[in-house]
Amino acid sequence: MAPNHNGHHFSSKSLGDLSIADKFLDDNSENLYGEPHPSRTGVRHARRIVVKVGTAVVTRQDKRLALGRLGSLVEQIEALVSKDRQVILVTSGAVSVGRQKLFHQQILNSSPLQMQIQTGLVTPHICGRAAAATGQSGLMALYDSLFGMMDLQAAQLLVTPRDFRDPSFKANLRETTEDLLNMARVVPVFNENDAISDRTRDGAQGNGFTDNDSLAKELAHELHADLLVLLTNVDGLLDGPPGARGSKLIRTFTPAVMEGVEFGSASKVGRGGMEAKVASAWDAAQAGVVTVIANGKKSDVLLKVLEGVQEGTLFDRNAVDAESRTASRAASDAGDDAGAAGCASRDLAVAARTASRVLQTLPTDKREAILLRIASDLEAHEAAILDANAADVAAAERRHIDATLLQRLRLKPAKLRTLAAGIRSIAAQEEPLRKVLSRTELADGLVLEKVTVPIGVLLIIFEARPDALPQIAALAIRSGNGLLLKGGSEAKHSNELLHGIIRDAIVAVAPEVGPSGVSLVSTRGEISELLKLDDVIDLVIPRGGNELVSYIQQNTRIPVMGHADGICHIYIDAAADIDAACNVVVDAKTDYPAACNAVEKVLVHEALFGPQLYKLQAALREAGISVLGGDRAAPRMGLGPAPSARVEYGSNTLTLELVGTMDEAIDHIHAHGSGHTEAIITEDKATAEAFLRRVDSACVFHNASTRFADGYRFGLGAEVGISTARIHARGPVGVEGLLTTKFLLRGRNQTVAKDAHIAYTHRPLPVAPGELTNGGA
Repeated sequence: MAPNHNGHHFSSKSLGDLSIADKFLDDNSENLYGEPHPSRTGVRHARRIVVKVGTAVVTRQDKRLALGRLGSLVEQIEALVSKDRQVILVTSGAVSVGRQKLFHQQILNSSPLQMQIQTGLVTPHICGRAAAATGQSGLMALYDSLFGMMDLQAAQLLVTPRDFRDPSFKANLRETTEDLLNMARVVPVFNENDAISDRTRDGAQGNGFTDNDSLAKELAHELHADLLVLLTNVDGLLDGPPGARGSKLIRTFTPAVMEGVEFGSASKVGRGGMEAKVASAWDAAQAGVVTVIANGKKSDVLLKVLEGVQEGTLFDRNAVDAESRTASRAASDAGDDAGAAGCASRDLAVAARTASRVLQTLPTDKREAILLRIASDLEAHEAAILDANAADVAAAERRHIDATLLQRLRLKPAKLRTLAAGIRSIAAQEEPLRKVLSRTELADGLVLEKVTVPIGVLLIIFEARPDALPQIAALAIRSGNGLLLKGGSEAKHSNELLHGIIRDAIVAVAPEVGPSGVSLVSTRGEISELLKLDDVIDLVIPRGGNELVSYIQQNTRIPVMGHADGICHIYIDAAADIDAACNVVVDAKTDYPAACNAVEKVLVHEALFGPQLYKLQAALREAGISVLGGDRAAPRMGLGPAPSARVEYGSNTLTLELVGTMDEAIDHIHAHGSGHTEAIITEDKATAEAFLRRVDSACVFHNASTRFADGYRFGLGAEVGISTARIHARGPVGVEGLLTTKFLLRGRNQTVAKDAHIAYTHRPLPVAPGELTNGGA
């Protein structure tokens, strides 16, 4: 779903359109947001839910109310209420709203001199209590209007920390709230009465609260809620500060994970940071209230949580107890539970190893024949493939999967033709195996050769990308590697049909290899077992998003090749042809926005600020590209702020930022890029060569679209993926990236004998182009 021009994500339906709610309410419909996770059973069955929405979610960066997010939140609450769920809302934002209103009030009633001061560098001080008193009415007026549009009634309740030390107050609180919830379609809306609250005194005395997170926890406990959802501006509890490279989401909280967590700074707009949220969430979980911390800026996040999807971080004492029990019996389970799945996984990998050893000994023409058979069968079975893919796409649309994944999932006749052409191109390449890379005479009658051989057994895990399956299989067959494939469940029908075509081609042309040369892993459990088999699997290549790649890197000792992010940059230099720059940038974004080589950020030299930059903006707008601003560009160009300096949109959205020099552009790329693909647009050849030489990424281009970073376009026929690593393979990885080497030494029964009778020559010997070892050609 595309953000609006201010960068805020709106619900995929308008306030008057109940399509999402209708589908959510249909008990017979499939889960809209993916398969529910077993750990989220308690979440799915929750009837009474406390939802806390923080200031960073309620307001925009400019402190104004985020109307799109609030509208979406109200829609989601209405969908829950219509399904007989009881929702209690705890909201922040009154102080921010009040400061804005009072500031404007002072401007309206100021003299010209005072206005100059107040609109310049000096901002008048506005008391927090006064802001709360002013903003609360405005905030509630908005909620009242939004809920009213959905035929709901909002009921305001203001509390202070001191109230919770009064038993009679708690009794009244429970009674009033129960009365409201028992009425038809009424939503209690709680907030701290900041206008009169003395938090430093009241909260410090215990049995109270210190922020709205702890208020939500207290309410969840007092009102016997089944679920507490804390909506904030990050995805959940991370193991490092938000925005820091390498910070990963923790899906399920346990006390043990806290040892490795590094918290960032507290919220700039609210009172609570993540540390306070975690404390409140764990307190609630220990009291029996399942809690989830999730990103309130994400589309339909509340509905996703209630559907049992692994959204955010789960706090559940039962999940922690279960994990503890699992750990305590790990030794005995290793012999039982790992038995069936472990043996099945090992059998698959061992069979792939055996098949690989046969495959690599086949003559060149036989492996070529397998590939040509696959290409022909892809074309011959086009209708069946498209029918299977249509079933996958229809199921994905019913589940409302991410638009980027949906785009990658869809197959079209042109894509199948491209696949077939790519496989024929791989078949036409010169023999990659047994190729002599060097030949050296070590001593008289002792000749050493370095030759190419397959890596061995590859495990490829890919998300909703059915076109990746035949590409990867073709590269593995050409290079003599055994292959285990695990595709996303979204492409189940497509993957099964494509795998069947490949398996049948292998068996028909080379029955001695058998069907195990390329195997399709069908269950999630087998993947976890396969990742443990570092003694029989030689390389894992994940093709998917950051979360998938990070998970695999953390859960295996097998070497991993690939990239977690595709954050590609284009730098438009002061000496650029602006018309050419417009064409390149538009192509780099719109040719395939979901691709990992699509541009995500455009850095523009400040010398182009003015008509040339406006021309670029107009070209982007005309192409349907949403533009968000970096820290410098947003205020100068009136753009909505980008959510982060490091973001992969995967859609028709990009970030535009201003830089003063090429050096600054390069530093920015190194600080916020992913090392994938970068480009410079300039007519200054010296500047271009400096950029190409100094930028440390897998692919660096001059006056060319980042979309050229592709195995097919590089002449590799296809690619197993793009690697941003510096060891073994980098950039688009084709057949050569799936090879390693071994040394062959041919002698005359020589012995070392402490080198007493050996005269080493170490003389290089000639190698013919394309020469294969042992006289092959």
